[in-house]
Amino acid sequence: MEKNKRKSIITISIIIVLVMLICVGVYFAVTKIYEKKLSQQRQKEIEENTISTEPLYALENYPKVDASLATQPLTNAFIKNFVGEDVDVNSLEYTNTHPAYVKLINDEVDLIVVTEPSEEELQLAKDKGVELEVIPVVKEGFVFYVNAENKVDNLKSDQIQSIYSGQIKNWSEVGGEDENIVAYQRPVNSGSQTGMLSLVMKDKPLMDPPKENLLETMAQIINYVSSYDNGKSSIGYSYYYYATTMFQTIDSEVASNIKLLGINGVKPNTQTIKDGSYPYTTAYYIVINKADDENSPARKLANEMLSKRGQKVAQNAGYVPVI
Repeated sequence: MEKNKRKSIITISIIIVLVMLICVGVYFAVTKIYEKKLSQQRQKEIEENTISTEPLYALENYPKVDASLATQPLTNAFIKNFVGEDVDVNSLEYTNTHPAYVKLINDEVDLIVVTEPSEEELQLAKDKGVELEVIPVVKEGFVFYVNAENKVDNLKSDQIQSIYSGQIKNWSEVGGEDENIVAYQRPVNSGSQTGMLSLVMKDKPLMDPPKENLLETMAQIINYVSSYDNGKSSIGYSYYYYATTMFQTIDSEVASNIKLLGINGVKPNTQTIKDGSYPYTTAYYIVINKADDENSPARKLANEMLSKRGQKVAQNAGYVPVI
């Protein structure tokens, strides 16, 4: 009996040891497989985040490009990467949204990177017998901002329309203090004014602003809204990249004195612009002459901007890629 008991104990012990060895073997095998997959994943991430710097152009052969103010950092990033040398971007000549459209229509440049064309710019192209091809290159958000001291954090789309059509005139009507609203605007054919009309007002009439409320540049509006003296009662609009990333480099102190408004309860940020949950999601566009064939300088450059490499360049420059 005692002998059989000892045999049973030995057998059980052997089984336990074998089970432990199998478990250890399985553990190491699974760990090795996991580490291999993790290594492959990390390598893939490194490859995806590594931007090629192999030159695609010589500087003297780079197509003629114009851009709006808010897309100049983007076009600068493209040329630096695609040329593959230390380009002095300060020597590059840019005009702005409307002059860029005029230059493209008159065949003075190959490609422009701008906001969508206004009705006047589309008519100008039609009159010249030019059909524009408008291609999204990066996503963007059209944003409204107020002074950081303003109590209002969010507005509904119809409230924005009512403010800019002149129906809502006091902040108390939208949850703010009893102060008259100063609603700044930009000139016709500026990129942000075109966005205001097409994205926000749509079929609603936009009021004619007093002369002092019509400002030439996006920077002027931010400066006015951020000011301590009269900024608290004002509201302005711009594009997300300019109002945040770009203006931070111009004057971070002034930029800290404005706040972006949520629209219909959604705050503008990279994620809400990327997934389209922010109501005024739009884009910056590559615009070329539709008649340009696949071998044209404009078409080839547009394809590079939209390539995986080009979109990574855009992302690293602070923009939201379209792919």
